[in-house]
Amino acid sequence: MIEKKYDYRSVDEKLIERIVNDDNVEINHMVLTKDTGLPVHYSNSNVYMIIVRGRMSISLDDGPASEYRKGNILNIPFKTKMNVTNKYDEVLEFFVVKAPNPKDMK
Repeated sequence: MIEKKYDYRSVDEKLIERIVNDDNVEINHMVLTKDTGLPVHYSNSNVYMIIVRGRMSISLDDGPASEYRKGNILNIPFKTKMNVTNKYDEVLEFFVVKAPNPKDMK
């Protein structure tokens, strides 16, 4: 078999899981319920956030929060301060693609 298969869980509770971590890329899957978020942190690679359900509130480099919805893809540059939250009743689900893999970023 040439291809590799990766699985993820679609749930309605808070979940953060690493799906892929290989030489090329890191892909994480995240589900946030109302009034939950990620710890404030700096992007450790070039980051792409693919929103597949709900609405995301995100503040970058201490700027004002912006709202993004299902169907949006965000590109966050390396070393950007991020504050990601779900302020809404609807569950937020998104994928985070980091390319190249953060282990290769200096």
